[in-house]
Amino acid sequence: MSMDKDNFGLTKKEKTMSKIIFITGASKGFGKLWAEALLKRGDKVAASARNIEALQDLKEKYGDSILPVKLDVNNRTEVFEVVEKVEKHFGRIDVLINNAGFGLFGTTEETTEQQARDQMETNFFGSLWVAQAILPVMRKQRSGHIIQISSFLGLTTLPLLGLYNASKFAVEGLIETIGSETAHLGIKTTLIEPNGFATDWAGASAVQTSSDITDYNPVREAFAETGDNPDTWGKPESTVVPVLNLIDNQNPPQRLLLGKIAYHVVNEVYTKRLNDIQNWKEVSIAAHGH
Repeated sequence: MSMDKDNFGLTKKEKTMSKIIFITGASKGFGKLWAEALLKRGDKVAASARNIEALQDLKEKYGDSILPVKLDVNNRTEVFEVVEKVEKHFGRIDVLINNAGFGLFGTTEETTEQQARDQMETNFFGSLWVAQAILPVMRKQRSGHIIQISSFLGLTTLPLLGLYNASKFAVEGLIETIGSETAHLGIKTTLIEPNGFATDWAGASAVQTSSDITDYNPVREAFAETGDNPDTWGKPESTVVPVLNLIDNQNPPQRLLLGKIAYHVVNEVYTKRLNDIQNWKEVSIAAHGH
């Protein structure tokens, strides 16, 4: 029996089925924006944040459709307790949107040990703890979709974001591996890779290293000029429809770039990488030894 599909490959049934969504980092930015969009269309949302007072407006508006939960993803024990609470409350978890994270800005040399560890602790280990906690739920269900918020800087790099770049490269490898380990269990994974958007990621949520080494001033100046161009930053509200369609699609992509900067930059980067691979083909093959 054929079923009519829209331009995103969704059937009418796929678009109308209510889902249980667990979103980390839901107090602001993408997390809160997507949480409200999901609630507005009738889904149930467990929204986690370190400060759940920031979710009070959604609770007042959507009542029992939202379960605000206090969570610091750096605390592995707390992560497992919260996931158990969400499953007991709603009965299942269809989709995880693992969104918690922050950006560390500054040169690699000027990054302190604590800043480096904090960046990896939240962006990588926090993502790992949430994935480890959600997998038993989805294995039991034999279904689920893990949507990990990465960045186009998990595929390429920018200066002054060395530890952030590294954390997202690590997350990319982690989620891709989980996808290969769990596909036979009905669990899907998608890495969302945005370019910069006009959220507070580069503002109030950002952490800065020192900037005392003057040798890096030209790099800092060039970076600042790029950031001053309003065309660099995407509009967060424009991500809502793509993300909702990703959630509803029965065959979601392994990766989804968000934003025209991400699309063009990553295409250029991968073209160059493939050219380098081909240009050094004989050397690579000879290195095998037989």
